[in-house]
Amino acid sequence: MYGTFTSLLLLLGVAVVLVWAFRRIKLPAILAYLCAGIIAGPHVMGWISDPDEYHLIAELGIVLLLFSLGLEFSLPKMIAMRRLVFGLGAAQVLGSLLIFLVVGFLLLGNWAAALAIAGALALSSTAVVIKQLSESSQTATRRGQVSVAILLFQDIAVVPLLIIIPLLAGGGDGSIAYSLLMALVKGAAVIAVLMAVGKWVLPYAFREIANQRTDELFVLATLLVALVAGGLTHAFGLSMALGAFLAGMMLGESKYKHQLEADIRPFRDILMGLFFTTVGMQLALTTFIQSLHWVLLIILGMTAVKLVLIRYVAKALGERDRDAWGSAISLFQMGEFGFVIVSLAGTYNLLTDQVSSILIGVGVFSMAVTPIVIQKLQPLVSLLIREPTEEPDIAQKVENSGREQQVLICGFGRVGQTISRFLDAEGIKHIAVDNDPLRVQEAVAGGAPVYFGDSAKRDILRAVGAAHVPLIIISFSDDSRAIDVLKEIRSMNDKAFVIVRSRDDLNLDRLTDAGASQVVPDTLEASLMLISHVLSHSGIPIRRILSRLEQERRNHYGDMHGFYPGSQTTVDAENADRLEFLHAVNLPEQAWAVGKSVEELNWSDYQVKLKALRRDDVEVEDPSSQITLRAGDVVLLSGKPRYVESAERWLLEG
Repeated sequence: MYGTFTSLLLLLGVAVVLVWAFRRIKLPAILAYLCAGIIAGPHVMGWISDPDEYHLIAELGIVLLLFSLGLEFSLPKMIAMRRLVFGLGAAQVLGSLLIFLVVGFLLLGNWAAALAIAGALALSSTAVVIKQLSESSQTATRRGQVSVAILLFQDIAVVPLLIIIPLLAGGGDGSIAYSLLMALVKGAAVIAVLMAVGKWVLPYAFREIANQRTDELFVLATLLVALVAGGLTHAFGLSMALGAFLAGMMLGESKYKHQLEADIRPFRDILMGLFFTTVGMQLALTTFIQSLHWVLLIILGMTAVKLVLIRYVAKALGERDRDAWGSAISLFQMGEFGFVIVSLAGTYNLLTDQVSSILIGVGVFSMAVTPIVIQKLQPLVSLLIREPTEEPDIAQKVENSGREQQVLICGFGRVGQTISRFLDAEGIKHIAVDNDPLRVQEAVAGGAPVYFGDSAKRDILRAVGAAHVPLIIISFSDDSRAIDVLKEIRSMNDKAFVIVRSRDDLNLDRLTDAGASQVVPDTLEASLMLISHVLSHSGIPIRRILSRLEQERRNHYGDMHGFYPGSQTTVDAENADRLEFLHAVNLPEQAWAVGKSVEELNWSDYQVKLKALRRDDVEVEDPSSQITLRAGDVVLLSGKPRYVESAERWLLEG
């Protein structure tokens, strides 16, 4: 026990020093972890004699990485990408396998050994590529999506390779066709189960967990979902990473996606570091140096095959030259599943120790070079297609132009909702974040652009764009929490104009010192003052602003009445007759009001107002009295709490 603890302590110490040193000289942390693994591994210092002891824990890093990636891909988005996954991905894997298989047979004279080599070289590194694309903010670009699509198919292709190799070596029983068919059936079944659970169970479970307002419970539930999904697919013969990706993809459609990503990030990064150290431990330096010429030759051949296949197939599928080359360059390396295939082939004596060592050297060296290649992706692509480097590229320019007018609202209580309505009226793009799950659920149902999350957390702020947004509103009245949010905002964005709401001016100096550009007191009139600053900073003419504010005053703050209640909204006897709630009612097919026009319904009898009508996720402005309500419509009601509840029963049951 003492020896294991000492080994881990030494490994951690080396990793800390190397990560610090590599970051100081602007090199990726992945290289530091690989070097730490080489030093601590059995071939140099020997602190850790058997890297396989840590393989399972290290693999969890890939599971959490793919879970995070899945949060960024919704099911409709993945369906839309099926042409890339099963077209480009299949072409790359099958084409690479065929070429490497022929070359391997010519060199070794054994089809089974050649297939093992071909399988190892045809696959790229999901862990390295996705991590580097995420760190360089390229996951959402077209070339990033093309790379992810190919990697997803590669993860699927691992399964038949792991089945076929033992059978070809005589180590399995039964036919290859039967084994592959059973794997396909099991895979389809487990994917269907995961998608059903993710669609119908997880959103409700996380809503209940969020209602408890316990951070550790949310973190534990997130880890449990990712690991159970990975374990389920692993039990049915698929990769753990694929199951975690599917679970993340299902939750990516929920309002909790940013909070989930922020909670899982620390565990993911630590375990990913451990994974890369275990990769480094597998490299035998002596053999690597002696066979360096073979390692470099194989890497050049592998790179050439993947570049040509991915580039030309992607181009044939209609991708831009720049995106096709960018994806091809990103996927030139051998992947982590290549080590699994090499190890399996070695177990069945298909590969000699020397060939296995050379392939491991190819994997480690190519993975080590990948972070640098992806960092220099733009210049490399421009060199290949003979165009000047775009900085930033067209997609980034479009994205930046959309960001120029964006506003971030921290807190979606009454004031935050008022600001959102005014911004909507002026056509100003904005996003809000709030940590009340009930309020977020109601607001999202009503069409508001709000996400669940704690705005005092750096990862949440980064996820909703606080690092680049020019205007930020802190609309809640908790001064101490506002100071925490200000500190996080200023650590990532010192140019943003930050407007802070406060109950009074007692903490004005503290808020200003923490980074507030403007502090506004708390009343309805203060809300109008806040709106004037927001619209003015967003470029709206002052005359138009004053006209809007005067219109609200003449209307007795008509548009400001009503708000989405949250789980902590208290309605006592004193305030019950003064508050007005907003409540979104979704009309199912059996609802009593379906088929009736707005004019037929006696809204005044229930003392509520029809504030808005949403149909197919599009808001119907000023719904006409002639409009007939349909199944699936979302009716936004405004009124006192008891009247809103009665009106909902009326619309649903008559």
